[in-house]
Amino acid sequence: MREALIMEAIHRLAAPFGTKETMDQLIGHMDDARYVLLGEASHGTSDFYTVRTELSKRLIAEHGFRFIAVEGDWPACYTLNRYIKGYPDAAADAAAAMNDFNRWPTWMWANKEIQELAEWLREFNKDKPDSEKVGFYGIDVYSLWESMDEILKYLATQDKADLQAARRAFECFEPFSRDEQSYGISASLYGEGCEDHVIALLGRLQDKWKAAHPKDQERALSAELNAMAVKGVEAYYRTMIRHDSDSWNIRDRHMVSALEKLMEFHGGNARVLVWEHNTHIGDARATDMADDGMVNVGQLLREKHGRQVYAIGFGTYEGTVIAGRSWGAPMEEMKVPPAIKNSWEELLHRNGNKDQLLLLDPEDPVLGEITIGHRAIGVVYHPERERGNYVPTVISRRYNAFIHLDNTKALRPLAFLPSGVAGRE
Repeated sequence: MREALIMEAIHRLAAPFGTKETMDQLIGHMDDARYVLLGEASHGTSDFYTVRTELSKRLIAEHGFRFIAVEGDWPACYTLNRYIKGYPDAAADAAAAMNDFNRWPTWMWANKEIQELAEWLREFNKDKPDSEKVGFYGIDVYSLWESMDEILKYLATQDKADLQAARRAFECFEPFSRDEQSYGISASLYGEGCEDHVIALLGRLQDKWKAAHPKDQERALSAELNAMAVKGVEAYYRTMIRHDSDSWNIRDRHMVSALEKLMEFHGGNARVLVWEHNTHIGDARATDMADDGMVNVGQLLREKHGRQVYAIGFGTYEGTVIAGRSWGAPMEEMKVPPAIKNSWEELLHRNGNKDQLLLLDPEDPVLGEITIGHRAIGVVYHPERERGNYVPTVISRRYNAFIHLDNTKALRPLAFLPSGVAGRE
């Protein structure tokens, strides 16, 4: 009976996805949104990137969205941002601007799909003043050493007192030889952390962009966002040794803080597109994450901004994906097996073996109440252990809309670049 009710609800709501009519309908539901959250069920599926790209292009060109914020590191994304905005010191082309994406998992942003988006954004920005150019920023927390390097590089051209303060703050990290795990163990178990030094530095750099010369505002903002990243990753590694939920919450709270800083920079009426995994953009309260005391970006933004947030989840029934077998392992193209029976993805596949769009209602008497397993593939993936990849979900409370792409293919990485382990989901 339960299965029949779910299938009836899916059949009632689902529309074929991929036509201009359904895309228009979806975009029409975002009229009040300032935060459009675009998910993905894996970090290695081309179709999720290409659909998000098409949605982003239309929302930027037709509805004035000002920037894209992604689940990536600030320094590497900022290098690509400067290319997209056509700054004089930018790389010669998008591929060169993406060389800084050298932290594992490199394929997340160093891929053909992002390269094509970057070229489109650069062309879109070409004849616009700097204040109106669309940006591309990373709001994640892993760039400890890279962000410290960028802060010193920027401050070397600015206030010498701030430069000396930064050098003193960063001396605290020198004994750990650019090893985040070593720092985390020392800070967590032996109380040898650098938190106070980083907080003091962030206080010095906070909001300096407001007083900067107009042409230097974004560079000053970048220094502050790098300082925020150092503060976030310091706390992340200090807590990761002890509590998974604490480190997760620090990471997602940091991403929201970085996002709000970017919204402030772009003006009171700015609108943003956020590209992150479903586990970040789908409301955690509609999953078993809440049972473990975990929050996420989608939940935090909804709690603060309500109807101004519109979250779109993504999923697939089967296909191929780029992932690794362990942290830092070489990337592989892996087969995504058919979704397990009675999972959200299998039920959608059963509804017609086609791409589908569902516009969801949190008060739906079926999909707003029933918990269904919903597939989530991370950067580490073992297809043979498929049953462990499903998140119990009340789908209509987790997302505002859902895009099901029945058969998907792997991302197209730019290159097999050197690996450095980072603890992403």
